[in-house]
Amino acid sequence: MPTPNTATPSAKGFRRAVSELDSKQAEAIMSPRFIGRRQSLIEDARKEREAAVAAAAGEASGDPLDTIVFEEKDGKALLNLFFTLKAAKSTSLSRALKVFETFEAKIHHLETRANRKPKEGTSELEYFVRCEVHSSDLGTLLSSIRRVSDEVRSTKEDKFHWFPRKISELDKCHHLVTKFDPDLDLDHPGFSDQTYRQRRKMIAEIAFQYKHGEPIPRVEYTAEEIATWREVYTTLKSLYPTHACREHLEAFQLLERFSGYSENSIPQLEDVSRFLKERTGFQLRPVAGLLSARDFLSSLAFRVFQCTQYIRHASSPMHSPEPDCCHELLGHVPMLADRTFAQFSQDIGLASLGATDEEIEKLATHSLSEEPEIRDFDPDAAAVQPYQDQSYQSVYFVSESFSDAKDKLRSYATRIRRPFSVKFDPYTLGIEVLDSPQKIRHSLEGVQDELHLLAHALNAMS
Repeated sequence: MPTPNTATPSAKGFRRAVSELDSKQAEAIMSPRFIGRRQSLIEDARKEREAAVAAAAGEASGDPLDTIVFEEKDGKALLNLFFTLKAAKSTSLSRALKVFETFEAKIHHLETRANRKPKEGTSELEYFVRCEVHSSDLGTLLSSIRRVSDEVRSTKEDKFHWFPRKISELDKCHHLVTKFDPDLDLDHPGFSDQTYRQRRKMIAEIAFQYKHGEPIPRVEYTAEEIATWREVYTTLKSLYPTHACREHLEAFQLLERFSGYSENSIPQLEDVSRFLKERTGFQLRPVAGLLSARDFLSSLAFRVFQCTQYIRHASSPMHSPEPDCCHELLGHVPMLADRTFAQFSQDIGLASLGATDEEIEKLATHSLSEEPEIRDFDPDAAAVQPYQDQSYQSVYFVSESFSDAKDKLRSYATRIRRPFSVKFDPYTLGIEVLDSPQKIRHSLEGVQDELHLLAHALNAMS
């Protein structure tokens, strides 16, 4: 938090400034602090502020900011303030609010709460104010509030990582991780291939320019790129019957029928995206490289899978430590055509929204291997299993079914510490933040409507 400006003007200095205001009203009215203000309000504020400053200066020594937590931005102090009014009949809420008005504080939120620790001589109500005030006025504002109230305190609002609330805000989730880049890494197969590097930049530019709602631009792949795809495609397809699960096999056959999957052509993301959307509601979005885990997982919350369009270098067709369209179109996409796995993937994304960096790292961890140690799928164990992308992994976490994995993940997600829950709205393609009883009740009404529909369907069948 930036160091606050705690300078408080003296009463004498303030009177001198007021005198200048009286003699040069035109200049004062045109100053940034007084633009658009009526002269009568300026005069009222001048008198009240002068009295408040003089009174504050005469109080006992001690910095009024010592126990107050606030943030400073652009010369404004932002704070959450709690106070209780003195029980004397002469004290009222209007008197306290007059202090905020005097110092031109902008009140963003005001509410009353039951006093948690009422004591003799104080009100049974506690007041909460979220406001902003000029930093130079903060000290005197607090001193003035303390004159009419008791137990003035503040608390810092819990800060959570920003996360998209609308699917269009995925346009902001484009933070790439430079992990294995042909322009920077000497060990990258394409480092010395200037043609490949320029091709990568050209295809990456599609992702940088893409905005939600636009059709995904098509890429005309070269003969060399298709040859690389063909080698990967034929090798993996020969292994699928013995190594892939039933859901993957079924989805792969459908992708060959409807989405242009073949050994002689690299599927276009727009075609694959339309197929997925009809099957499970998932859609693809072009990405320029390896995304940060937080941005990638945020996309899953909206049933969006970030997919590259470039292909690995021809000199290393069977292994790439970075994502490319072979990895994603052949490895990830078929599973997203399964409804249960699609929900499993979205649950991971929803669990990531607002989570800490530590939780994000756990949610992003996965383990596969050529000669694996077989373990039952346990999200707690899988989350901390070391992972690196230079070779196969040492552990397989095996689940009885996607439904079993989904249930275990949901149980794990309930232990992620957030003072709210989130819910995906399929009608608006947005995220509902459930952080109040009212919002939860509203969400329950939707569940009740769904249950009523299902009950009616059962009755019709019987």
